[in-house]
Amino acid sequence: MCGIAGIVDLSGHQMVPPGALRRMADAIVHRGPDDDGYFEESGMGLANRRLSIIGLDDGKQPITNEDGSVVAVFNGEFFDYPEVKAALQAKGHRFATHCDTELIPHLWEDHQENLFTHLRGQFALAVWDQNRRRLVLGRDRFGICPLYWTRQSSAEGDWLLFASEIKALLASGMVAAVPDLKGIDQVFHFFAVPGPSTCFAGIQLLQPGHYLSIDLGEGPPPRLQPRVYWAIDFPDQGQEERSSDPQRFVDEFERVMLAAVERRLRADVPVVSYLSGGIDSSIVAAMAAKIRGEPIPTFTIQIKTPHLDETSQAAVVSRHIGSAPVVVPVGDEEVLNTYPELIRATEAPVIDTSCTAMLRLAREVHRRGYKVALTGEGSDEWLAGYAWYKFHRLFGFFDIIPGMGHAVRRMLYRLVGASPDAKRHIRDIRLSLGDHSAFHDIYSVMTISRFRFLSPGVQEALADHNPYLALEPNLERLNRWSPLNRGLYWAGRIHLAGHLLSLKGDRVAMNSSVETRYPFLDEDVFAFLARIDPRWKMRGFQDKYILRLLCERYLPKEVAWRPKGMFRAPLDSFFAHQVPPFVNQLLSEESLRKTGWFNVDEVLRWRQRMLEGKLSIRQRSMVELGMVGVVTTQLWYHTFIDSSLADLPGGWQRPRRAAERQLALV
Repeated sequence: MCGIAGIVDLSGHQMVPPGALRRMADAIVHRGPDDDGYFEESGMGLANRRLSIIGLDDGKQPITNEDGSVVAVFNGEFFDYPEVKAALQAKGHRFATHCDTELIPHLWEDHQENLFTHLRGQFALAVWDQNRRRLVLGRDRFGICPLYWTRQSSAEGDWLLFASEIKALLASGMVAAVPDLKGIDQVFHFFAVPGPSTCFAGIQLLQPGHYLSIDLGEGPPPRLQPRVYWAIDFPDQGQEERSSDPQRFVDEFERVMLAAVERRLRADVPVVSYLSGGIDSSIVAAMAAKIRGEPIPTFTIQIKTPHLDETSQAAVVSRHIGSAPVVVPVGDEEVLNTYPELIRATEAPVIDTSCTAMLRLAREVHRRGYKVALTGEGSDEWLAGYAWYKFHRLFGFFDIIPGMGHAVRRMLYRLVGASPDAKRHIRDIRLSLGDHSAFHDIYSVMTISRFRFLSPGVQEALADHNPYLALEPNLERLNRWSPLNRGLYWAGRIHLAGHLLSLKGDRVAMNSSVETRYPFLDEDVFAFLARIDPRWKMRGFQDKYILRLLCERYLPKEVAWRPKGMFRAPLDSFFAHQVPPFVNQLLSEESLRKTGWFNVDEVLRWRQRMLEGKLSIRQRSMVELGMVGVVTTQLWYHTFIDSSLADLPGGWQRPRRAAERQLALV
């Protein structure tokens, strides 16, 4: 993985402002501490910060084709690089490096914008065709690698800027940090910011499976065309592949999974694996051990709250595959101390406190000299691995009587204190989508907090905002799928891309210069799981059914059929025990009025009830979720907009580590 950035003069007659490109690259040095590279010509600049994993000695970017007419910068990995390179060489293309980045200019020569159908892996890229005067930005199918862009137009010029992280855009000096309420609204709908809006006005997140074409060749005005080259898809209901022979399906699943793990073990540096107590990371680590003929190093998080600690379950797998895991302990103190760095890394409010654990895990991987880690994300999304699928199925029994299911949900919303406006909003979203999937049940929990804590003025400003429709304007194809697959779609589109691969994935891992790889997000693995009958994914109330059959071949049976545990850190870290001063400062009346986003009286009232221990059992998790949202949104505002909210270091620049400061002095 790396970091990329660029600046384009859309008017076609200005030079890139001096120093802007290097400032952008310097802001994301953590993404690529090994090297940097730049390309500049009239009105165009590309930059790269490199984390060298493939072609260690000769992979410097930007990389060009034979005559230098096509220039590319790239973040990510093409896992079938050797095979594609051989095919291109057979057609006469000449390669100058051993780096997978060089596939891009040669594939562009042959296919232009159709090159994305020939790329497998995780990537964000920019390719500049000097002859055609065309720049294309593209992102992988599932959204593993981030890519942000903005158009800045004024009397001084018309510029397009892009980068792997928003802080690089801000570092250019050409983009102001201004809040966007639509991004904040996503946090209070989805626990994440899946895009295309961000929390920063005018800055867009290029969506998974999309590319942006910027054509400067025909003169002003330039043409900017966002296009879709791939989208999550499932067969129409009733057209899924069925089989009465479990052996055949499990054999095929094993074949595609082994191939996916083998491809992600390809690197010119050692590869490690994350290992929790769950079957997803366990099967990945076990398959890696089979492929290598020996266990690869494993890293495990220990949550220091007893009922959340999965190290004993992970130890069963470690002993089975012969690995000695590195254990990284995380408790309340670590969560609190890590949060300011977490917000700087993710550039968004983060409600899931376990993201701090992943940030600390990646830090330990880096400290021990590793750059690449396998992980199990994607399994829960494609195989209905979350508890709310079971609740949704249970609710489905009530739907046998028309209207009963909705009546039960309304009763539950009333029990947890949903306001009339919240219930109306949840209903309107369901009607706009024509469906109520399993993920909408859990998202509704956060939506209730939206109406509890956002100020009336903010709610009015967002009255017509439906963040679901911004993500998927074409609902017709979704309604042809089975109900379970519709839920899996929203899981992949929102929870996977917006949360697991961003706030809990790339952003926290690359903050410590670690690349995470995802075998369950292999194109062949998804294609197999997408086409099979939903009963192979969830049978009755048993989640991940076909995966558990596969796991029996690699893991102890008690592990293969172990119920899923939600990996999370203590949710009440901000409110229990010794509350740190910065939390009280962020939640003070003065700071709340500075942002102006929250209902001050409601926040202070519920805060006081929490401190006095007056929350009922049914209120506790609901209110804590919303209050964490308030705290982290305030912390985001303090970090990026106004550093006067608390006694914390202000600004979005990540403080340099001691080794980096020493290097700067040399």
